Amino acid sequence: MLRTLCRRGGAIFQQSQRAAPRLWVTPAQQRWASSLPINTVVLFVPQQEAWVVERMGRYHRILEPGLNFLIPLLDKVRYVQSLKEIVIDVPEQSAVSLDNVTLQIDGVLYLRILDPFKASYGVEDPEYAVTQLAQTTMRSELGKLTLDKVFRERESLNSNIVHSINQASDEWGIRCLRYEIKDIHVPPRVKESMQMQVEAERKKRATVLESEGMREAAINVAEGRKQAQILASEGEKAEQINQAAGEAQAVLAKAEAKAKAIRLLSDALTEQNGNAAASLSVAEQYVSAFSNLAKQTNTVLLPSNTGDVTGMVTQAMTIYSALAKASPAGSVKPAAAAEKKEEEFRDYLPPPEEQRTQ
Repeated sequence: MLRTLCRRGGAIFQQSQRAAPRLWVTPAQQRWASSLPINTVVLFVPQQEAWVVERMGRYHRILEPGLNFLIPLLDKVRYVQSLKEIVIDVPEQSAVSLDNVTLQIDGVLYLRILDPFKASYGVEDPEYAVTQLAQTTMRSELGKLTLDKVFRERESLNSNIVHSINQASDEWGIRCLRYEIKDIHVPPRVKESMQMQVEAERKKRATVLESEGMREAAINVAEGRKQAQILASEGEKAEQINQAAGEAQAVLAKAEAKAKAIRLLSDALTEQNGNAAASLSVAEQYVSAFSNLAKQTNTVLLPSNTGDVTGMVTQAMTIYSALAKASPAGSVKPAAAAEKKEEEFRDYLPPPEEQRTQ
């Protein structure tokens, strides 16, 4: 008897699964729940589903997944709610931004039923209610933003829509998990103006970068010239210092050489036959100077007895002898004495007679 009853109950349950009506009428609502089963005393509830049971027309209890028993004729499964995460496509709608631009926006809504009792008795059509709430909330949030901020703040816009939906859907036992904007369509003219704005912004950045490059190049050229001038002045300064040092060393070398020559001349004059050597040197210098007359200019000064070389030498030696006797021996140093004799020798020379030659 019990075996026959179980077989008939199983057959009736299979027929009820094939022929039972849906919870809601619309095709979109059929996605929410399984078919309504018929009370066969023994019922098996699938995982992630909640069956709401009414007894004599009033709410009785919610069947948990697994094996459950009901009283025939008194108990009836009234609603079947899915506890899985549900994805709903929000239809495309128009919205006006803060700067009066009309946008066409659609999105995707992710939600889950947390309380099957509220979802069954709190609202007539949960999917329709949530969809309409998402659309109105989206229009409200878009009206607070300008067109530029809509594209930049999509994440904050999504979070605001989710927060607004959850505040209203708590009484329905539904929790909105995420809301994502899929597409944002702008009017063609607005799109063209946005393209022009982007191109202008890019040209502006290119111009700014080019001007900055030219400025950097000018600064680099000026810095290079400055460094070149500094290096050139430092080089010129070093050259002048080296030249002055060289000239000073040359003057010292010439002075030392002249002092040495005078010292040697003084020593030679004090030796034997020094006067004869001095006479020979004076004669050679006279002949050399006479040969260079009138080579640089056509105006020369000549003494009256130009051809008398012997007389000139004799006169020079006489002056030298007189100076040698006038200076006491050993009173001055030989080099200083020789230099003093040379100066006095120039003072005793006879005045030359000016002659002009063409």
